[in-house]
Amino acid sequence: MRIPLLILTFFYCLSAMAQPGGPNVSSFINYQKGFPRPNEALQRKEDTLQKQFEAKKLNWPAKYIYIRSFKYDSQMEVWVKDKVTDPFKLFKTYKVCALAGTLGPKRMEGDYQVPEGFYYINEFNPNSSYYLSLGINYPNASDKILSDSLKPGSAIYIHGSCVTVGCIPITDQQIDELYILAAHAKDQGQDFIPVHIFPIRFNVDRSVKFLEGLTRNDQDLKKWSDRMEDAFDYFEKYKQMPVVMIDDKGKYLINDVPPKKPKNTAEEKLVNKRVARPHVTRTLTNIADVVNQWPQYPGGGEVFMKYLDQLGKDLASFLPEGIKKAYVQVEFIVDIDGSPVNFKILKGVKGGEDLEDELIDRMEKMDRWIPAKVGEKNVAKKMVQTVTVGE
Repeated sequence: MRIPLLILTFFYCLSAMAQPGGPNVSSFINYQKGFPRPNEALQRKEDTLQKQFEAKKLNWPAKYIYIRSFKYDSQMEVWVKDKVTDPFKLFKTYKVCALAGTLGPKRMEGDYQVPEGFYYINEFNPNSSYYLSLGINYPNASDKILSDSLKPGSAIYIHGSCVTVGCIPITDQQIDELYILAAHAKDQGQDFIPVHIFPIRFNVDRSVKFLEGLTRNDQDLKKWSDRMEDAFDYFEKYKQMPVVMIDDKGKYLINDVPPKKPKNTAEEKLVNKRVARPHVTRTLTNIADVVNQWPQYPGGGEVFMKYLDQLGKDLASFLPEGIKKAYVQVEFIVDIDGSPVNFKILKGVKGGEDLEDELIDRMEKMDRWIPAKVGEKNVAKKMVQTVTVGE
């Protein structure tokens, strides 16, 4: 029987052998201090980070860090530890403030996809166009097999400034912190800082349901996501890095995957009993009935209609089984600062509670509107809009 060629694609094991305390341990931090932005970040944030570590009973600075990001959930976690044999402990979770593309791996240049898979930081960029940035080693060994052979894409970063065409953006204040944490870890000998990028949090029901909708008719994406889930499960159980390999076809293989929990048991149904999600609500006492100028969506009404059309298509996977199209009427307030708040479903679809929650979640993330006016004064104004969900 032919055994697939196994290639270690994740070099955490190598970095683990590089014990801190070797010669020139301070050289990388000193090198970073030679650049204005990292130097200013260190002066501004290092003391604050140290106090945050102390508050969580963590030793400063972390000798090993691990970064994992969740595309659909728009979150990035930073885990830390002092010894190779220690379990990782969660230090902080950042919000990823923009996302390009959809779930699934990156496969070619210009597809605007954020990669999915197992990577490490391969560049510290102190002069980034997006303030500060940390490069990841896309394309990795798997990507080189499975992606476009001539133009797989490149230059994927975790960076500041909340814009993206395929990278992972966080705020400037957050990249300050992450850059310092990574620089200190590298300074102490962690040459390969792992960055795992997952499609979803596999322990969040609404995220799992969304992925199930995408993979229902896409077996390749289903198999891909299953391997990503294997790595997620391993870390959740052991708080240690899984050993990630690939075969000669580019498929990820995860060593010692914990057994899956049985689904649809009575206990699980009780645990997963649906709870309505919290939404953005403001106490508003003065909502205008008559205005001189209605709220305006950034870019105008035509852009708003295109946004709603795309939103309805994106939410098709949330439709209850057997329903191919639905018309959901939603009410919200555009407040005096232009924020869309206080969303409420006026007309939904039977069995579509998850769809309605997801619709509100996404509409709450709209850019700020130009608020309504009475004379020259900004006022809050109620809006009602119908969203067509489905193809």
